[in-house]
Amino acid sequence: MSTDVQPTDADAPDERAARALAMQSSPEFTELRRTIRRFIFPMTVAFLVWYLLYVLLSAYARDFMATKVVGNINIAFVFGVLQFVSTFLIAWLYSRYAAQKFDPLATQIKAELDAETASVASPTPTASTSSEGKVKSESKDDTTASGEAAE
Repeated sequence: MSTDVQPTDADAPDERAARALAMQSSPEFTELRRTIRRFIFPMTVAFLVWYLLYVLLSAYARDFMATKVVGNINIAFVFGVLQFVSTFLIAWLYSRYAAQKFDPLATQIKAELDAETASVASPTPTASTSSEGKVKSESKDDTTASGEAAE
């Protein structure tokens, strides 16, 4: 009988969580956060400024916003449509940015974390072949229920 504690499935989430916390302080994860912030913060500020400009002009520059551009289409309508256009443009730009810069870093970090999880969760036992061609396990706990050694 062995006194070694074997990892169970219940232990795996705690180990993975500990490795994930360690990964968060790694330089790779720091670069990942920096990469996403380089896009998110400036784009958020730009969109909020654009949106607030639209709202403020609609509230305080009614004569300007009521200026007809073509037929019954005025500047307020054009700015309103451009709000939707800018939203879709930002979403498209983000998907391109993420695919080029963010996703490769995230995939690399996930692969490292999964590799660490796999190496800790499933240690591979060493095996040797007996003279009869049968594979023998070299673990210390190879006894059957009757106490006889297994081949």
